[in-house]
Amino acid sequence: MKKNSTAKLILKDGSQFTGKNFGAHVAVSGEVVFATGMTGYPEALTDPSFRGQILVFTYPIIGSYGVPKPQDFESDKIQVSGLIVCNYIDTPSHHESKMTLAEWRDQGTMLGKITNNEKNISFDDPNKRNLVAEVSTKKIFTIGNGKQTVVLIDCGTKRNIARRLAARGIKTVVVPWDTDVTSLSFPVSAVVISNGPGDPTKAKKTIQNVQKIFAKKIPILGICLGNQILNLAAGGTTYKLKFGHRSQKQPV
Repeated sequence: MKKNSTAKLILKDGSQFTGKNFGAHVAVSGEVVFATGMTGYPEALTDPSFRGQILVFTYPIIGSYGVPKPQDFESDKIQVSGLIVCNYIDTPSHHESKMTLAEWRDQGTMLGKITNNEKNISFDDPNKRNLVAEVSTKKIFTIGNGKQTVVLIDCGTKRNIARRLAARGIKTVVVPWDTDVTSLSFPVSAVVISNGPGDPTKAKKTIQNVQKIFAKKIPILGICLGNQILNLAAGGTTYKLKFGHRSQKQPV
């Protein structure tokens, strides 16, 4: 990691903001978005919903409690393309901290890009890709045991969704985004469509398969992107808001 190097955030409208680089010393491009959570930056950075995005935290102090063990992440790696903070703290204090935020990143809604003195890159619009397919599990796996079986369609799920279902005595079967739940070889009590990144209209196979679930009259729940997919499967439409909201809790 190169310390105290200068980097720039360049927006597509020509705006430029100069700052100090910490973590990986690379150039990246993505969609610039903001998140208002005062805590939870390890969870936000590993949330598959933020795939392809440059995340700007509105809370001014980030890094103060370090990075916990990987078991507490929302996926197996950092999903954001880049991170913008006001004040980065390189001396964390927390009993669960395993490393600093800069050490972690070294390992691992306008378009924008972060550049350094060594390399410049083109703007990249992640919403043109099927981000759901990029972050979804590639195989079926089960968490927990119970008399009731819930299928979690992984469109970019936070790991804690499956953990919370299993903690309630539910057998939770996590399946890839394009799985036809109605063709599974075991009885299904209910279906949950997870959160996820990008444009829900890109997940065409999921939408088609949800329509089959409707026909079977299996109870179904959608979370975030999953709720948008439910809407599309029912014949509705979606459109992108000028500004989106990202956080751990919705403000009062």
